Amino acid sequence: MSLAQQYKLASKYLRYYFTAGNRHDVHSPFVFSLIEEVLRDKRQHAAFHEIENLRSQLLASKETLQVTDLGAGSLVSSGNERKVSDITRYAAKQPKFGQLFYRLIQYLQPKRILELGTSMGLSTAYMAKAAPNASIYTIEGCPNIAARAAKNFEALHVSNITQVTGNFDTVLPDVLKQMQLVDLVYIDGNHREEPTLAYFEQCIRFADEYSVLVFDDIHWTPGMEAAWHTIQEHPQVTMTIDLFFIGLVFFRKDFKVKQHFTLKY
Repeated sequence: MSLAQQYKLASKYLRYYFTAGNRHDVHSPFVFSLIEEVLRDKRQHAAFHEIENLRSQLLASKETLQVTDLGAGSLVSSGNERKVSDITRYAAKQPKFGQLFYRLIQYLQPKRILELGTSMGLSTAYMAKAAPNASIYTIEGCPNIAARAAKNFEALHVSNITQVTGNFDTVLPDVLKQMQLVDLVYIDGNHREEPTLAYFEQCIRFADEYSVLVFDDIHWTPGMEAAWHTIQEHPQVTMTIDLFFIGLVFFRKDFKVKQHFTLKY
C-alpha cells in the first residue's frame, strides 16, 4: 500500500471515527443488544491470554516462509519469502478483532463456521475457542502458511478446525457443499471487488436467514468499498453493520425494513 493509499485510509478512518454511531443512536433492539453484549463487553477470557501469548511468540520469531500469494498481495512485501513475524504483524487481525469474533460467536452460537483466509490462524483460534462444539472450516491459499497455522492450532490445543488448502475459487464450492449450511462466514482474503462479490454470492446459496457474513477490510480500497455497497443493496440482505475494518451482514426476515448501521468500535 502506497503512502497515498495509507493517507486516504487514515482520512476515511478519521471521518468514520467522528461520525459513527453508538448505542444511543440505534432504535433496533437487536442492534442495541449486540452493542451491549458484544461490542461493549470488555471481559477478558482465558483463551485471550493463550492466543495473545502465541501472537507474541510469532512476532518474535526469526522463521521465514516461502509464500504463494493468491489474493491482492502483501501490504509490506512483494517477494515470495516472508518472515512469520511480518505475516503475523500485517496479515493477522489485531487482538481487539479476534476478541470481537470470540464474543460474537459466543453470542450468536453458530454451529458451522467458515473462514476464507487462515493466515497464522489467530482469528481461527479465537473462533474455535469461542465455540468448541462448532465445526470450523478454514481455507488458506498458501500451503506453507497453512502448515504453520496447523502448528499454531496444535499449540493451542484446538481440534474442531478442518483446514483446506487451495485457491478459494477452486476449493470453496466443494467446501460449501460439504458444509451444506453456513451459520457464520468470515471472508478475509483476496481483497478485491470481483472475487469478494463472487464469494458472497456463493456463500449466500448455503446461508439461511440466521446466517451472518463478516467481511474484512471493507474500506481498504475503492474496489472493496464498491463491493461492500453492492452487498448492502442485495435483496436478501436485511441489515449491515459497518465497524470500519470489518462489516457484518444479516439476512433475518424479522427485520422488516432494510437497515444499515455505522457503529463505533
